[in-house]
Amino acid sequence: MTESAIKSNGSNGAHVRARYDAVVVGAGVAGLYQLYRLREQGLNVRAIDAASGVGGTWYWNRYPGARFDSEAYIYQYLFSEELYKGWSWSEKFPGQPEIERWLNYVADRLDLRKDIQFGTTVKSAHFDEATQRWLVTTDKGDVIDTQFLIACCGMLSAPHVSFPGQETFRGQLFHTARWPKQPVDFAGKRIGVVGNGATGIQVIQTIGAEVGHLKVFVRAPQYIIPMKNPRYNAEDAEGYKSKFELLAQRLPHTFTGFEYDFEHAWADLTPERRRDVIEDCWNDGSLKLWISSFAELFFDEQVNAEISEFVREKMRERLGDPKLCDALIPADYGFGTHRVPLEQNFLETFHRPNVEIVSVKDNPIERVTPTGIKTADGTVHAFDIIILATGFDAGTGALTRIDIRGRGGRSLKEDWGRDIRTTMGLQVHGYPNLFTTAVPLAPSAALCNMTTCLQQQVEWIDDCIRYMRGKSLKVIEPTKAAEDAWVAHHDEIANAMLIAKTDSWYLGSNVEGKPRRVLSYCGGVGAYRQKCEEVAANGYQGFTMN
Repeated sequence: MTESAIKSNGSNGAHVRARYDAVVVGAGVAGLYQLYRLREQGLNVRAIDAASGVGGTWYWNRYPGARFDSEAYIYQYLFSEELYKGWSWSEKFPGQPEIERWLNYVADRLDLRKDIQFGTTVKSAHFDEATQRWLVTTDKGDVIDTQFLIACCGMLSAPHVSFPGQETFRGQLFHTARWPKQPVDFAGKRIGVVGNGATGIQVIQTIGAEVGHLKVFVRAPQYIIPMKNPRYNAEDAEGYKSKFELLAQRLPHTFTGFEYDFEHAWADLTPERRRDVIEDCWNDGSLKLWISSFAELFFDEQVNAEISEFVREKMRERLGDPKLCDALIPADYGFGTHRVPLEQNFLETFHRPNVEIVSVKDNPIERVTPTGIKTADGTVHAFDIIILATGFDAGTGALTRIDIRGRGGRSLKEDWGRDIRTTMGLQVHGYPNLFTTAVPLAPSAALCNMTTCLQQQVEWIDDCIRYMRGKSLKVIEPTKAAEDAWVAHHDEIANAMLIAKTDSWYLGSNVEGKPRRVLSYCGGVGAYRQKCEEVAANGYQGFTMN
C-alpha cells in the first residue's frame, strides 16, 4: 500500500493494512542509517518514531546542559565522506541543539523524511507463522504487514521512573529524557534534582547558578573527569575533516570505537611513567583516562585501586570541604566500573550557597507529595520543580514496552524477564526476521562510541538481508545452540571484569527485578566486528534460513 493510501484511509480512524518489506522502529542514529541502507538496496521501507522529528536520543534529551561526551568529529557517520565533510561542528563536545540540527541535516541530505512516520508509537508486533511475516500495530490504529522488523529503539531510551505519588505533585515535574521543547523558567525557584549520574551532573552544573535554591538527592557518588571543550573555527574543522579516511579505517577496530586506544601495559612501565600516562590522559579533558589509559583498569583490582585513588585526589583538591568529599567522592567501588561522566565545574557548583546535598543512601526517597519529595525519615522537601535524572531501563526497556511476540506466541517481555539473551545483539532465538540494534550482548553505550557500534550493526543487518534476497530466502532466525554459545562467550568475558562486581545500570541493577547480566559486550568493538564478519563469511553460521 502506498503512503498516500495510508494517510487517506487512516484519517477516519479505520484500521489500515499496509505492506512493506521492512519496518524500522526508531529514527535516531541507527534508525536513520538503517532506513537509508535498506532503501538503497531497493526495499520498500517504513520507519516509525514516537517523536515529531528525527534524532532519537538527541530529540528527547533536550534537558539543560545535554551534550556529547564523545568528540564530535568521531560521533559521525563514516559511510560517506561527502556527508561527513558537509557538516562543521562549533566545538569539541557540542550541546543538544546542535546535535539535533546535525541529525536533521543527515535526514535532509539523504532524503529520509518521506519514509518516516512521526508521532506514532508502535504498540505491538506479532510474528504470523502462517505468512512468516510480522504484523505491527500502532497507537494510530495502523496495522502494518512486514517481512522484516528492525528495532532501532536505542540503548538508553526507556525512562526509568519509580516514585509513587508523582501524579499528585502540584508543581512541575520532568524526567530528563522527556524534557519539553518550551523553555523552563528556573529563576528564583526551589528545584529538586533526583540523580547524579551523567545526566544529573549536566543538569546540576548548568542550572546551579540560575535557580533560587537547588537540592540534589544523591544515592551513589560518581567519579568524574573534567571536560575540556574548545571552540572550533574553520581551520579546526578542516583539520578534523582531513582525517576522514584515517578515522573511517581506525574507529571500527579500536577497543571502544573511539579514536584513541590502549597503548600501554601496566606491568611494562615504572610507577613514575604510569603516573605520567594517567596525568596525560586526565589532562586531555576527554574520556581518555577511562577507555585508553590501561586496559588493566577493568580487570586488575590493584591497578583499578591506584587509578581510582588518583581520581579521588583530583576531586578532593577541588572540593576541599570534607563533608562534600564524603558526599560526592566514591569510596565503595572503583573508577570505570560505573559510567564515567565528563563535567564542567560540577564539583564547584556545590560551593554555591544556594546548592544543597540530600543523601538518600540510608534515607531513601519514599514518595513524591503534592508539595515535594518525602524521604524515609519523614522529611518533606518542598519544591516548585522536580527533575528526575533517574536513568533508564537500559537495553531491554524500549522493546519490552512493546508487545513483541514470536513463534508460538512467546513474549519477548516474558522471555527477557526470565533471562536476558540475544545472539550477538542482532537477533533473538524464537523471533524470526526480528533484527535488533543497541540491545544486550552487543557493544553499546557502556563501552562504545555509539555511532561506531550502531553503524556496524546496521551494516551487518543490511548485508544479511541482502544475502537472503540474493538467495530468495524469506526467514532467518538464530539457533538455540548459537545463542547459547554467544551468551556463554559474552558472560565469560564480562564476568572476568570488575564491571560485573559493581551494581549499576550496566547490569540492570537500577531496575527492580531485572535479571542480572552485564548488558554490553565487553570484548571490544574491533573483536566484536571480527566475530560478526566471520559469521557472515561462513554463510551466517548459527542462523537458520529458509
